[in-house]
Amino acid sequence: MINSLEFTTRIKKVMDHHELTASLFADKIGVQRSSISHILSGRNKPSLDFILKITTEFEDVDLQWLINGIGFFPKNSAQKEDAPTPSLFATNANDGKKIQRIVVFYNDGTFDEYLK
Repeated sequence: MINSLEFTTRIKKVMDHHELTASLFADKIGVQRSSISHILSGRNKPSLDFILKITTEFEDVDLQWLINGIGFFPKNSAQKEDAPTPSLFATNANDGKKIQRIVVFYNDGTFDEYLK
């Protein structure tokens, strides 16, 4: 579950980083200005659509960081350049399960399928 107070702090950090007011931020992600106001005040909790609009518009915002505070902002600010990239198809060390395929559905009805 999202901690609303920490979530609003992270949204404010994104706004400050990009030097945006709440109104400009709302316009940039395509939501009503009142939505930003209600979320920042703690009146409303963010919807998945709201969160995805932020991560779509701002490529430097990591989804895990925005939701849970895990990771870094901006996205690649603390990652080492020579760090290995984990494979999505690697074995899960906890239970031995392996991913066989990943399907990505797009809003235009098309999809991409990735097989091991």
